[in-house]
Amino acid sequence: MMASMVTTAADGRPASEVFENVACPFCGIHCDDLVVSRNGDALKVRNTSCDKAIAGFERPLPAASPLVDGAPVALAEAIAAAAALIKRARLPLYGGLATDVEGMRAAMSIADRSGGVVDHALSEGQYRNFRVLQTSGWFMSTLTEVRNRADLIVVVGCDLHKLHPRFFERVVTAPESMFSAPPATRTVVFVGQGLDASGATGPRVGEVVTVPCPPDKAGEVLAAVRALVNGRPIGAERVAGVPAADVQALADRCRKASYGVMIWAPPGLAFANADLTVHTVSELVKDLNLTTRFACLSLGGNEGAVTAGAVCGWQSGFPLRVSFATGRPDYDQHLYAIPRMLAANEGDVLVWIASISPDIVPPATKIPTVVLGTPGLKLAAPAAVFIPVGTPGLDHDGRIVRCDTVVSLPLRNLNRAPLPSVADVLAAVEAAL
Repeated sequence: MMASMVTTAADGRPASEVFENVACPFCGIHCDDLVVSRNGDALKVRNTSCDKAIAGFERPLPAASPLVDGAPVALAEAIAAAAALIKRARLPLYGGLATDVEGMRAAMSIADRSGGVVDHALSEGQYRNFRVLQTSGWFMSTLTEVRNRADLIVVVGCDLHKLHPRFFERVVTAPESMFSAPPATRTVVFVGQGLDASGATGPRVGEVVTVPCPPDKAGEVLAAVRALVNGRPIGAERVAGVPAADVQALADRCRKASYGVMIWAPPGLAFANADLTVHTVSELVKDLNLTTRFACLSLGGNEGAVTAGAVCGWQSGFPLRVSFATGRPDYDQHLYAIPRMLAANEGDVLVWIASISPDIVPPATKIPTVVLGTPGLKLAAPAAVFIPVGTPGLDHDGRIVRCDTVVSLPLRNLNRAPLPSVADVLAAVEAAL
């Protein structure tokens, strides 16, 4: 709902506006309760101190125009130049993919038409989940289920407060519950050293426990918990530096929980073979469901990563890392990883999409690069074609899929800047092929 509007600027936009119930595209939780005001081209978040929301909405937007070989051109000329590069390519690579549902649909369409490969910039983190889901499956919860039902929350090896600043506020310490008034307190356990526990405060939180192990050893601790849950002694005084008594205490908490949840964020598990930690968590949760109710919750989805994976699944039947070079979707999580392909000199044009933040920059490469990016995107080298595009939820309407994959949220045009959407630009490029 738009709360207020005053005076009209020369370009037809109201000179200032205030928007309520705004969804945020800058984190995978996509909080949809923001109040954002606009004065000219400047946005200001009015009702939260979330670092990601403030940095995203309030980032100054530098002037930008389409460029071909570094020279300013009209948008139509840049679209024609991008189409010419793709048309000549034998294997175009569509990377970045930081966009909304409509932008990702357009990326899938042009990749299909041109025989290209699609892979998101944050796919490696997502594959810490995909490999487990593909091989053994899991019990997964949602943000709403956790908020309303969980009495035990176990954070596994990641700094959730840094990656998703409002997660604790919106889910863990939410003052209301659907099923009890006042809501019951819950225990929060952090498995890992140096994790920010500052968000786990307030009347909704009872006990806060830290199990201090190196984050890359969290899987070892939870494997020991699994053994104890299944009645097998661990036969060691310490596990990954954690006293056996503390491991036993965590196992007891898990067994006694009415609705426990193991939570992680794939980008936060930045160590070798992190998918094995996710697998351990998933198998522990399966075992706990024999006697109580337990679930997993994976956070993530920054830069539209969950959206890209969801749309790719809808349209091709496969997660990211899909090639259309044979005329049909072909999936291989290793073969079609764009970082590997670039290192192996595979592909002959890179189309890089980064419409949400300026942080997802294209990798250095010798092949021509077409960049559809938000103004201010830092390029290591000039792109063959650069087309400034709008950010969904700021410059145009859109939709984006939440980290728990059960909801796609509407993103509203806040009239920040008259920049084209990724979907419109890619549709125009495809039409010119």
